Amino acid sequence: MIINYSDQDVLRGKKSIFLAGPTPRSQDVASWRPDAVKVLEELNFDGIVYVLEYSTGEKLFDYTLQVDWETEALENATIIVFWVPRKIPEMMALTTNCEFGEWYKSGKILYGRPDDAKSIKYLDYKYFISTKNKPFNKLEDLIKEAVDLTSK
Repeated sequence: MIINYSDQDVLRGKKSIFLAGPTPRSQDVASWRPDAVKVLEELNFDGIVYVLEYSTGEKLFDYTLQVDWETEALENATIIVFWVPRKIPEMMALTTNCEFGEWYKSGKILYGRPDDAKSIKYLDYKYFISTKNKPFNKLEDLIKEAVDLTSK
């Protein structure tokens, strides 16, 4: 597995999973992405994982470079995994709403959220309408499905 962070050039050419969803903006809030990467490691995923956070763990970033990196990685991704553990105000996921809207009809997204996520009814509905699938409510199951789909 190759982890491709947003402070690195976007890698291409292999099967890939983009970990879409809210990014903590505060040092006080833990990211969900290390848990997703751990599951990918346990499943022996052998592709690229796009992690839209800095490899250094820094929370500050150049906005324009970040958006451009995300756009390029989203376009290149085999599967886009949307995990939305929305908590207000700690993890608002406002950008996630926009990205979900751009990609939910693409045929390459999977979506999930924990049962206690806030304000996710619209995302749930749009995902169901476009895929005929219910959202995943466990990160592990979501990641496993993404790995399975990249192997087909």
